[in-house]
Amino acid sequence: EMLAVSLQPNLASYRAAACACQEGGQWESALRILADMHAGGVQADVVCYSSSIASCERGRQWAAALSMLTAMQFTSVLPNVISFSAAISALEKCEQWEKALCVLLDMQNLDLEADVVTCNAVISACEKGHQWVLAW
Repeated sequence: EMLAVSLQPNLASYRAAACACQEGGQWESALRILADMHAGGVQADVVCYSSSIASCERGRQWAAALSMLTAMQFTSVLPNVISFSAAISALEKCEQWEKALCVLLDMQNLDLEADVVTCNAVISACEKGHQWVLAW
């Protein structure tokens, strides 16, 4: 007689799944993972959120990326430079220069310093929006 073993996913397994979604640009799956974590009582961390935001960037889903960035703050998970950079990159890819600038300001309001990836994404977003003066 075999004993049934039920394995429950934990933070590490959810992180791995979120990172896999990021690599594959599977933004819908990334959203489901975060929902499953919440339903299962597992608190998502900055890695899970940042990977999910990056999945949205690859899938060109800027609204979902911004939703996740906002959700982080409501769940007491502080976004980091990587979280913000991924969201800004999603906005840049979708030519949302005004929103990219707003996210950059939000980042600065949290006393986070933009890195070269963040700066390049904001400059590129402004360039795509023909806002060369702002990009300068």
